[in-house]
Amino acid sequence: MAQPRSVLEVDWLFFGELCKGLAAKVKMAEYEPDLVVGIARAGVVPGAVVASILGVEFASITLKRSREGEEPSLISRPTQSPNDRRVLLVDGTCESGSTMRLALSVMREEEAAEVKTAVAIRTGPYQVDFEAFYNPSRVVLPWDPRTDG
Repeated sequence: MAQPRSVLEVDWLFFGELCKGLAAKVKMAEYEPDLVVGIARAGVVPGAVVASILGVEFASITLKRSREGEEPSLISRPTQSPNDRRVLLVDGTCESGSTMRLALSVMREEEAAEVKTAVAIRTGPYQVDFEAFYNPSRVVLPWDPRTDG
């Protein structure tokens, strides 16, 4: 039987620092996106912050899981066209990569010129191009509902 995962509760201050760190890593790698696309819901806040720091346009894409453990499905395509643009695809967390893989396939369908992936917190084995922080715990983001009452 698998051990229960510890929980990492992230407050707004720490999350802001993660977003700044993520933007810094993108700059240091000299990747210059034309568009940052945040994966709704958890990727919208870090995506918007990173886009603002990098001084580029922001769009969102909406993916959803009906239940935990199920594959995500596409709800809405990017709010701005990634066609012929260098895209930075951002999510809040990434464990298995199923959400990121689906979003990447949508960016290819939309004919983005180049796509790099980024997450604020990587929690599992899926490798992204940029991550601010790695922690294998279950992550509770500042806007997530609390279950402790």
